Amino acid sequence: MTFRDNAASWRNKFHSRGPSTLIIAAVAAAVLYEIVKHHSLNKLDVIYFLGLIVAIVFHEVSHGFVAYLCGDDTAKRAGRLTLNPIRHIDIFGSVILPIIMILTVGVPFGWAKPVPVRIDKLRSPRNQALLVGLAGPATNIILALLAGFIFKETANLGQLVYTPFGQWPILELVLFLFGELNVLLACFNLLPIPPLDGSVILERILPKELLPGYYRLRMYSMFFVLAVVLLFPSFLNSIASHALTYWGNILGLF
Repeated sequence: MTFRDNAASWRNKFHSRGPSTLIIAAVAAAVLYEIVKHHSLNKLDVIYFLGLIVAIVFHEVSHGFVAYLCGDDTAKRAGRLTLNPIRHIDIFGSVILPIIMILTVGVPFGWAKPVPVRIDKLRSPRNQALLVGLAGPATNIILALLAGFIFKETANLGQLVYTPFGQWPILELVLFLFGELNVLLACFNLLPIPPLDGSVILERILPKELLPGYYRLRMYSMFFVLAVVLLFPSFLNSIASHALTYWGNILGLF
């Protein structure tokens, strides 16, 4: 490949990815500046948000990977079977909306760019669509169980229960928070509300003749989820409270 070909290749990549990358970088820089300026960033925040990125990336990749195993290579051809977080960022849902939510109502909410899946390309569309949809929450549950297993093998539980949470050893903090956020992601995504992953159960039991109308409604369902988050915070807090209590029981802390 000649220098001119290389230059053309890099130019094409910039035109396809450069603008979104620059916007993300600019917003991230502005947020970091405000955080540093007001000294509002602490160790727990860093661990939590880095862990959240890892959990969401694995969640999204698992959808595409299971779809690939079931005969749909759409995600693979789109370059989405990657652990590179940049490929899974939605400018509005992953950057702009969470910032707006935090600044206005104090509730961090958003979404990653959905992994493309062609249900019609699956070998058994209705049955395997259920597997593809539940792959994300299942991955989060597996990650939580893995973090919990390592936590119980390495932590001194008798000492931790008497130690302030922020003063836990770094390994125990990382494992506890990583497991916690994976439990929360799994529970939230398993709600049977389109377009959350739990809605695939509803799709599976709907009669075929109702599916076209359901799919048309699903196109606007993210606004419904956002309304639930804003209008019924006590409902979500109840789910989170039960999930975290269960998580603490698994670890032997509660």
